[in-house]
Amino acid sequence: MRTSLNVPDDALAEFDAVAEAEGFDSRSRALREAMAEYVERHTRLEDATGEVAAVVAFDYVHDEVIRALHGVQHDYQDVITTTSHVHQGEWCLETVFCRGDAGRVRELVYRLRDFDAVRRVRVLSLVGGGDR
Repeated sequence: MRTSLNVPDDALAEFDAVAEAEGFDSRSRALREAMAEYVERHTRLEDATGEVAAVVAFDYVHDEVIRALHGVQHDYQDVITTTSHVHQGEWCLETVFCRGDAGRVRELVYRLRDFDAVRRVRVLSLVGGGDR
C-alpha cells in the first residue's frame, strides 16, 4: 500500500542517515522495520498481565512539568519502587523502576506520554512472573 507522510526535513535526514548506516537498501524498508518494532513494543506492553517488573525511562523539560510529574509518581507509588533523576540543562532524564500489576504499570506509561513536555517514554524491560 502506498501512503504519504509529512515529516520535518531534519527528522527525515536523521532517519535516512540511520537507515543508511544500518545498511537498508531503501527508506521504505527501513520504515517498515521501524513500524514493526513500534508495534512489537506496543503489543508487549498491551499484552502484559499479572505482576511485572519494569524499567521506564523518560526525558522531559524540567521547569514545564516537574510538579505534575511528581504528582503522577505519587499516584503510582503502589508500583514505583525506585526513581533515578539526572539533570541535563533544561532537560531531565528520569528512570523509574516498577514492580506490580501490569495494568497499573501500563497506565503509568500512558500517563507519562500525555505530557507535551515529555519527549520520549521507553519501557526498557517488562518482565512477567513466567518470563526468564
